[in-house]
Amino acid sequence: QHAHGLEPSLSSQQRQEARKRFADSPVKVVGYGSNAEFHDADPNRLRQQIDLTKQYIRLMHDCGGSGVKVKPNGFAQGVSKEKTILQIGRALNEVAAYGDDWGQEIRVEAHGRGTSDLSVMKAIFDVADHPNVGICWNSNDVDTQGDGLVANFKLVRDRFAKTLHVRELNEGTYPYAELMGLLLQSNYQGWVLLEARTNPSDKIAAMKAQREVFEAMLEAHRL
Repeated sequence: QHAHGLEPSLSSQQRQEARKRFADSPVKVVGYGSNAEFHDADPNRLRQQIDLTKQYIRLMHDCGGSGVKVKPNGFAQGVSKEKTILQIGRALNEVAAYGDDWGQEIRVEAHGRGTSDLSVMKAIFDVADHPNVGICWNSNDVDTQGDGLVANFKLVRDRFAKTLHVRELNEGTYPYAELMGLLLQSNYQGWVLLEARTNPSDKIAAMKAQREVFEAMLEAHRL
């Protein structure tokens, strides 16, 4: 599903080659950013998504990764929100238990219309209580709504996974500087992953510039 070509269709030899390529480079494979989703009301499609996630889990184990990102992607039509939340949570428990056996964390992106709301993520994780599944904070605009960023952050912080997403830190109105302070204060030990939306001509320079903004935000909170 992505240009990197690391897919479940790879043979055992190809997986070993990919693992060695990472090991021989300064690049670390953190995990797979899958589009697997568990909100579909059709039980057959739901089972396909669960089985696909298990394939990604085995793939990341073989390639040296540490987890697989999945997501809810909205509420199923014609089904109550409560039932969909229960379904998502139970599916996450299944893939989390499977991932635990393969040393792969399940990271649930706060994603989808309605399901990206952190109160909904909290409800999902009240069901998804397996210790091997966590929330991938996604830096959505909805994070600042309701009682605000701090309250929403605290609502789910104890269930954070080892990855979270940001966009360009110096673009738009999202309060990234405040988010960095919350991460420092709560001793977050995971990866902050840049989901860049722009397409600069010099991508290396752009990544370096984002790293400088990131470090400056952290330093401001350390002073």
